[in-house]
Amino acid sequence: MNLNPRPADAAPAAHDRIYRTLRTRIMQGDLSPGQPMTLRGIGRDYGVSMTPAREAVRRLVAEGALTLSSSGRISTPELSNERIEELAALRALIEVELASRALPRAHMALIERLQTINTAVAEAVAHRDAVTYIRTNLEFHRTLYLRAQAPAMLAMAETVWLQLGPTMRALYGKLRKTEPPQFHRLIIAALRAGDEPGLRLAVRSDVTQGLRMLAS
Repeated sequence: MNLNPRPADAAPAAHDRIYRTLRTRIMQGDLSPGQPMTLRGIGRDYGVSMTPAREAVRRLVAEGALTLSSSGRISTPELSNERIEELAALRALIEVELASRALPRAHMALIERLQTINTAVAEAVAHRDAVTYIRTNLEFHRTLYLRAQAPAMLAMAETVWLQLGPTMRALYGKLRKTEPPQFHRLIIAALRAGDEPGLRLAVRSDVTQGLRMLAS
């Protein structure tokens, strides 16, 4: 039996690597809205041929993380106000439910972990580091929602985050944040108190307030 991988086997691994790396960059706001890219440029940046680059782009277009025009132009999405409102409403529906499901499993170690992450969020704000801010902000929410033990619902939330990544970068620049999200503190307080209505309100406010300011 030949145990050596065939050269053709490298293509799926290459396209998956590009897909995951680009997906993370888009979700964390590393790319601005409407930022153009090409298959040739992606291949050059990641040291691969155009075939795995094309497959990675195809997957990201299917998830709404990239747009592909009829002329073949690839770019990050520029969302209309209506689309921002729609995605904000989705965040409110999905993430409030995830938080409610997480509440019965919100032990002290989780609350302490959320406080630690929120400290990192505050440091990113102090350094005006948009990408780190968005990354740690999403880490705060993901850490809480993992306790919901609802993987399909969390996957839906992450798809929304992915579509919003570049827009979140634009929002950060517009708001010129000087302090961490106030609603994170309210989320932590509600978890400590076992206050489900307070938790639902804090999460809903946190995930929609900024986006609706951008759409206004």
